[in-house]
This record gives sequence, structure tokens and C-alpha cells, in this order.
Amino acid sequence: MRSGIPGLPTPHPLIDQLPSVYLEQDFLQRFLAALDDVLAPVLLSIDNLPAHLDPRSAPDDFLDWLAQWVAVDPHEDSPPELRRAAVRGAVTRHARRGTAGGLAEALRLETGTEPEIVESGGTAWSTRPHTALPGQDRPWVTIRIRATGDDGAGGGGAGSGGPGAGRLDRVRLEELIGAEVPAHVGFTLELL
Repeated sequence: MRSGIPGLPTPHPLIDQLPSVYLEQDFLQRFLAALDDVLAPVLLSIDNLPAHLDPRSAPDDFLDWLAQWVAVDPHEDSPPELRRAAVRGAVTRHARRGTAGGLAEALRLETGTEPEIVESGGTAWSTRPHTALPGQDRPWVTIRIRATGDDGAGGGGAGSGGPGAGRLDRVRLEELIGAEVPAHVGFTLELL
């Protein structure tokens, strides 16, 4: 991941930490300069650790590591700003996971379009016993995603036109939906 950079200056030279009586010794200067070359990347990484832990400024390879920390799997083909947004909002999205709002937010982040979500359940209250329950017996959710500018994504995957066409990959979307809906809930994906 991180590696040494030749000629990288150290922010804290070791020779400056010694008493002045040792500053004249050539062997000690060369020895400490070699240690400075080894320690410079470590010290600079530690100095910049807050920037590495912030998804807005983390290097790309470190961003992938941060994504693992917060249990996010942004698609490797996604643009960097989309991957950064996925990591930045992960904790908030995890709180809404398993809800229609959480599913809509995950799909909006992945596709850039607003999905239509229809659930089979419902809630009601009644003052009388044996009132019929709303919704259907089988828990199910239907997700419709309209590809703007797409010419025929139809139900068979990504189409071949428009700006969002490259991101409407049916397999990827089904994986995402399967991870977002509760395990006992089935789903249907319709790409319009």
C-alpha cells in the first residue's frame, strides 16, 4: 500500500535530536541519515493520518481500505467521487438498512436516478378484533428504475446509450438489492 519515496525529506531529522558534541561525527551523520530515509514515510504518514482517514481526502488505495472498515463495497468501476460518497455516508446508510428509504438511497447512490419502490406490506390499527391485516401474505418488494437517456435497458440489463447506461448493470443492481433488503423479503427488479 504505502511505500518509500526516494529523496523524501524527513520532517524531524534525527541528527537534530542529538547533543551538539555528536554533530561533527561523519559516521553518525551518515547512519542517522539512512534511518531518516527509512522513517520519513512513516513520520509523514502519521502526520497526515487525519487526512488519510477522511474519505474526502484519502488516497484512492487507502479509500478502498476505509470502505472495508465501514462495510461498504463500492463498485470498482464507479467514479472516485461516487466511491468517496459511498464511504462518507456509510454509517448513516447502515442505520436505515432494511427499510424502503435505505434501499432507495443505496440505489440512488449506485445509479444516480430515483427508484420507484412498491412494498407488499402495510400497517393499520383497529378498535375491533379480527380486522383484516393490510398488505399481502408474502413479503415482497418491487423496484423500478428508469434509465434516463437509455435506449432499451428493458429487463435485460444495461442498455447501450445515455449517461447512466454504464451503471445500470442488472447483476450488480440485484446484488445490491439482495444485500439491502431483509433476508426473508423477495424482490423484483424492473429496468425501464
